[in-house]
Amino acid sequence: MSIVDKHRYLWWQTGVIYQIYPRSFQDANKDGIGDLAGVTQRLDYLEWLGVDAIWISPVYTSPMADFGYDIADYLSIDPLFGSMKDFDRLVEEVHRRNMKLVMDLVPNHTSDKHKWFIESRSSRDNPKRDWYIWRDPKPDGGPPTNWLSVFGGPAWEWDDDTGQYYYHAFLKEQPDLNWRNPEVRNAMFDVIRFWLDKGVDGFRVDVMWHMVKDDQFRDNPPNPDYQPGRAPYEQLLPVYSTDQPEVHDVVRGMRAVLEEYEERMMIGEIYLPLTRLVKYYGENNSGAHLPFNFQLLELQWEPERIYAAIQEYESILPEGGWPNWVIGNHDQPRVISRIGSAQAQVAALMLLTLRGTPTLYYGDEIGMADVAIPPEQFKDPQGLNMPGLNLSRDPSRTPMQWDDSQYGGFSATEPWLPLPPSFKRINVKLQAEAPYSMLNLYRRLLGLRRMEPALHHGDFSPVHCDRQAMAYIRRAGNTRFMVVLNLSHRPYFFQPESFPFSGTIVLSTIPERDGALVENSLTVSGDEGLLIRLNDEQA
Repeated sequence: MSIVDKHRYLWWQTGVIYQIYPRSFQDANKDGIGDLAGVTQRLDYLEWLGVDAIWISPVYTSPMADFGYDIADYLSIDPLFGSMKDFDRLVEEVHRRNMKLVMDLVPNHTSDKHKWFIESRSSRDNPKRDWYIWRDPKPDGGPPTNWLSVFGGPAWEWDDDTGQYYYHAFLKEQPDLNWRNPEVRNAMFDVIRFWLDKGVDGFRVDVMWHMVKDDQFRDNPPNPDYQPGRAPYEQLLPVYSTDQPEVHDVVRGMRAVLEEYEERMMIGEIYLPLTRLVKYYGENNSGAHLPFNFQLLELQWEPERIYAAIQEYESILPEGGWPNWVIGNHDQPRVISRIGSAQAQVAALMLLTLRGTPTLYYGDEIGMADVAIPPEQFKDPQGLNMPGLNLSRDPSRTPMQWDDSQYGGFSATEPWLPLPPSFKRINVKLQAEAPYSMLNLYRRLLGLRRMEPALHHGDFSPVHCDRQAMAYIRRAGNTRFMVVLNLSHRPYFFQPESFPFSGTIVLSTIPERDGALVENSLTVSGDEGLLIRLNDEQA
């Protein structure tokens, strides 16, 4: 049910969102780094593929300490990515294709080169001092709390000139804003309006659950489950440095700004358990339209665990809350590197047939894998700051593999990150011409999802799950589809005792089975997923 009108579904409910990491999508100016003109150049591909919206990672002016997630000016485009004219043309061309554009917004922190922080740091009595989080040292001169940085080390940085510490949840070059200050809220709300006035259709809000901190600045407790070899940040439970009750007031304020415009939306990046995640929908759906659900990124690829998470998620969604699913993004290993190439096809079928809005990560549709990059070539600060833990995000951020020419058609010069040798055979051009490729599987799935109301907004009901496979139904009106997913490598016999069925295989990850009739039972090959249109009498 739509949160606006129970008889009308909005674009962000029925559509599919495609994430673009601009540095790695297409280089139009031949400097080895992707740019806005490059994204515009590839819009015909995205239209052909069948996605409905693109989300672009940050392109604002930035020193690039964290590759754009350290913003020095929220109201301008970094020259690395082009100009405001390039951005305006991208918006125009996206809309001309009846697609939507979602921007990445980073409101938790700025760059230390942002004029707000430069003023804040200039003196204790500067009017913008309280725009950031400054604290006196403990009596022993140490940091105010034991809070840790996600990128390693303490989260407090000493400032000699003013004799206080400032808080940074990530790099020291990324000081956190003080969202308890109404002036900060109003300034950021004006940033949102600036881009909405330019025609942006929505925002993906970075680290939404970090935006408000404990006002008593209490120490975080130790994590009893911490294992050596994991990220140092995980040594403590971020009880007081994240997910504070007051964050929901902030999110509600951001939502109110969006409501000043027609059909705009907000996605929240939130890595929390489901029971805490769903609170970000807000009271009476006054919060984020889509608090990102990362279960398919985090859970072990086992049907019973995934099936239980799907049912839990469906059961605790607030009334009118719209679900969403993700299998890849710029911060996590690629899906094919987590579960293998055969299961990545099953994951595609799952992602595009579960109830809710799917988000694709560029390159997953052709089976791009994490690229082996020597440590001496790492660019990502997460990997550089915590060497030896295999935490660099560079392997999943490599250039899009467009064709088998030099540098994969991404650039005419050496890219900022390397391509794998396999790009010669794993690329868009070759797969577009191969009917049984991963790319054409995605394209068929996206086409079916767009055509069938049962798949883009229909009801969800579980059918069966065991240690090998899972099945569920999507329904709208008298149309029903059954999805059967074998999450193992071994063959499987599917015969649910309490659910007789008959129908036609509309799509299988083994395409030779397309069009086959089935009744009450079926054999399922290892690593196979099936989409079955059930006969009317079964609806």
